[in-house]
Amino acid sequence: MRFVSTGRKTPAASLGRALLDGPAPDGGLYVPERLEPLTAEQLTLLRLMPLTGIASILGSRLFGPEVPEEDLASLLEDALDFPIPLRPIEPGVFCLELFHGPTLAFKDIAARVMARLMSRFADAGGPDTTVIVATSGDTGSAVAHAFSSVAGFRVCVLYPQGLVTEAQRRLFTTLGGNVTAVAVAGTFDDCQRMARAAFADRGLRRRRPLASANSINVGRLLPQVFYYFHAWAQLPPALVGDGDGPLVFATPSGNFGNLTAGLIAKRIGLPVTRLVAATNVNDVVPAYLDSGEYLARASVATISNAMDVGDPSNFARIRHLYSDRLDPLDELRSDLAGRSFDDRATRSAMREVYENRGYLLDPHTAVGYLGLKDELEARGGGTGVVLGTAHPAKFADVIRDAVGIEPPPPPALERCANLPERIIEIPAEDAALREVLLG
Repeated sequence: MRFVSTGRKTPAASLGRALLDGPAPDGGLYVPERLEPLTAEQLTLLRLMPLTGIASILGSRLFGPEVPEEDLASLLEDALDFPIPLRPIEPGVFCLELFHGPTLAFKDIAARVMARLMSRFADAGGPDTTVIVATSGDTGSAVAHAFSSVAGFRVCVLYPQGLVTEAQRRLFTTLGGNVTAVAVAGTFDDCQRMARAAFADRGLRRRRPLASANSINVGRLLPQVFYYFHAWAQLPPALVGDGDGPLVFATPSGNFGNLTAGLIAKRIGLPVTRLVAATNVNDVVPAYLDSGEYLARASVATISNAMDVGDPSNFARIRHLYSDRLDPLDELRSDLAGRSFDDRATRSAMREVYENRGYLLDPHTAVGYLGLKDELEARGGGTGVVLGTAHPAKFADVIRDAVGIEPPPPPALERCANLPERIIEIPAEDAALREVLLG
């Protein structure tokens, strides 16, 4: 497998090169050169396999032969050592709980796979590689934990000061060691812009090897394909039949890596009728699906803060994925619906689902649930899966306000609640980040 840039000005790269580059040299994002559909026999086999088996088969297909199958299987067994259950919420509606990893968010899954892959390809005799990650909530802690104490790597986590919850923040600011937490006086979009500027600074990169761990890195993108198939494999056969029945996935969306992985899953054979890009009021992509015009804008702070993104990086990958189609926008609309909801609707969904179904949603999953319900209603029924992206206890203040209960903290949050935090505060300026990276 080779990887090509969405910028189309960089030669195709190997898996190792794409992982360590992060963004491609031309500023684009790496994507697989080709996506081969699964056969009917392979789909039948995947329905019978656990997550690690599904991941091994799909990983061999998506990553290519640079990682031998036996090594890949061992790597995935080590990375994916926690459950990802599919829970019923109500008749025909399920939640795939992706938040049982060490930092209680879906990003643990891909981050742990990516860290192990990158460690295979890093230069063992060279200087440490600094992994830069911008986070709007959960990415920073997932990447920090995935690389914590991994030889040859340092981690620099950029986050918008005051715009992540205390639980989200403490999961990475209390680690220390090879992890540096940087509070930026700005928004997530500022953090993302500063990270891009660091990667584009050739002088800096000559002095400090840099790598990306946001979803701009193909190593973060592709492992997310695994759990779409894992969810489908767990659905009762009567609900999905032979793949002809209506099946909808709803993905809470911010930077759109998770959603892009779903579109890749559909392209290679996942029997899903349609995906839903569910956003908060930062609705750049749903607006594009309505109007055909992509208009990036400054992000707006919401209670589903990890989705507060005004210019999602992975939209470039979505466009690339459909660039070979006769009518790209119409075909994208056929595969993808856009739905957006404000904080009031999000709180209402959290309260109603808890009161009527006894199921507690975090604010991000609540947005996904709303998008799923809208799409199923528009289709006149069907089976739906919402991706549960974060543990509700990470948003205790929002839960108290919306539902009126105190979510019990899981052990991962209790462990870091009283540990000292180590934070560097900087303005939203490229030069300030450069100074931190060279320090």
